Amino acid sequence: MPTLYEQLGGAAAVDAAVDKFYRRVLADDRISRFFENVDMDKQAAKQKAFLTMAFGGPNNYTDRDMKTGHAHLVEQGLNDSHFDAVVEDLGLTLSSMGVSDELIAQVAAVAETTREAVLGRI
Repeated sequence: MPTLYEQLGGAAAVDAAVDKFYRRVLADDRISRFFENVDMDKQAAKQKAFLTMAFGGPNNYTDRDMKTGHAHLVEQGLNDSHFDAVVEDLGLTLSSMGVSDELIAQVAAVAETTREAVLGRI
């Protein structure tokens, strides 16, 4: 059975999705403040590597773990509502690219596995 990464379309699809996703995130008043003064090219590259690995593609992710990588954002007030907004924006991005609801649900489930670490609770 193909991995989620393969079902989504591989590297080209993940790259396109992340680029569109961050355009949506930066326009989202609920969460855009967390990306002020962030090198978005570097951020997109990290996100592409992470999602590729998380969706079952090649593991080239070498950045910090989720808790460490988001600790400064938790200090700035990052909470469940912001996490939900990110997942929503990711789903809307994938939907706009023609990804099926079934695959979007799988992506959301993968994202959900990071919630506790991202929010510094584990």
